Amino acid sequence: MTHVAIIGGGPGGYEAALVAARLGAEVTVVERDGLGGSTVLTDCVPSKTLIATSDVLTEVAGSAELGVQLPSAVRADLAAVNRRVLGLAGAQSRDIAARLAASGVRTIDGRARLDGPGRVQVETSSGSETVTADAVLVATGAHPRVIGTAQPDGERILTWEQVYALQEIPEHMVVVGSGVTGAEFASAYNGLGSRVTLVSSRDRVLPGEDADAADTIEEVFRSRGMTVLGHSRMDSVTRSGDTVVVTLTDGRVVEGSHCLLALGSIPNTADLGLAESGVLLDDGGFVKVDRVSRTSVPGVYAAGDCTGVLMLASVAAQQGRIAMAHLLGDAVHPLDLQQVSSNIFTSPEIATVGLSQRAIDDSGLQADVAMLPLTANPRAKMQGLHEGFVKLFSRRGTGTVIGGVVVGPKASELIHVVSLAVSATLTVDQVANAFTVYPSLSGSVAEAARRLHRPS
Repeated sequence: MTHVAIIGGGPGGYEAALVAARLGAEVTVVERDGLGGSTVLTDCVPSKTLIATSDVLTEVAGSAELGVQLPSAVRADLAAVNRRVLGLAGAQSRDIAARLAASGVRTIDGRARLDGPGRVQVETSSGSETVTADAVLVATGAHPRVIGTAQPDGERILTWEQVYALQEIPEHMVVVGSGVTGAEFASAYNGLGSRVTLVSSRDRVLPGEDADAADTIEEVFRSRGMTVLGHSRMDSVTRSGDTVVVTLTDGRVVEGSHCLLALGSIPNTADLGLAESGVLLDDGGFVKVDRVSRTSVPGVYAAGDCTGVLMLASVAAQQGRIAMAHLLGDAVHPLDLQQVSSNIFTSPEIATVGLSQRAIDDSGLQADVAMLPLTANPRAKMQGLHEGFVKLFSRRGTGTVIGGVVVGPKASELIHVVSLAVSATLTVDQVANAFTVYPSLSGSVAEAARRLHRPS
């Protein structure tokens, strides 16, 4: 029987463990902070639970247009919200533990270190042990990046892992960083009723995303009262009593009640014995892997945020599954980033899949594009939606769908049909000819496909 040791119990680790167990391997998972990792305990699950409350308040705020009369202002009890957030995270972690146990996976609560290929040293509260395995998967995740001039205190200056200790809605939240994490939390606290200032070092929020989507979100942010400071780089963050002071590199000062630092992530690869074991890391400390999750050392695989491939829970899980399939001789489908769908949980959401406009332009690929605003959609009109769109890209000549963008409520659900089209290499005519419900937001996907039809 093949023995697999997995360092890290997040999506990359626990999904790999479940696959390996189904394929007949003996599996040991070592996790230091709790099964589910940061995704479940401090990052994805908690943040999206918080955002769910914010989304409800945003819908209520716009419900007057639908004829809803509210007796008074509606507010969130942040202490109750955060209790629910942490409760759900804990419950999800326990569910994962139960699934692993039911599959016969052994779990160890401790810190692991690679001691050469096939050997893992584990330090637990009761001592240490050596786990000998035929293969090792490193799935240790990442943690929030901080800098010396902006040190979190867990009370007023916060990373995204620390916000769930707040008992009251911040009066003025200054969010530093306008990437995915910064934009999501800025949107969330704006919806919860905080005054929000978003500090962006770039010319617009979400600089790595579709330009039309980023422009739409920034317009929405500003229309809802958020202050967005473009071309503004943070120099330092300090605290004076109940006030935080964010100093920008050009000398401007922004004062608020709280500051959320969204400065990116650092891989959890230090002190793991990786370099000593011959595992190659890049300049940022991320583990170098190929498309089947192999590292530079035979028998050592890696998955998830510690690889920096694409920092999504879904990608981490898929990397872990692929690694075990490759190791244990099952059918292997190497990771294809052009088929990955992703979502940004702002309000409205931004979902993407396949090739982006930038990738198409950079490659010189001949492609057609159709973009429909949701304001033309009858269901959107009924729901009082005023922002958002559906955009599809197709390969010129064949009509194959090669990518898409959806901006709107529940874009994370709408993108699935586009994801299916991309992964199955469907044509725009096949998408257009599939029935959609009337009225529905998904009707805009079919209509965009119809607009890309080219007569034969």
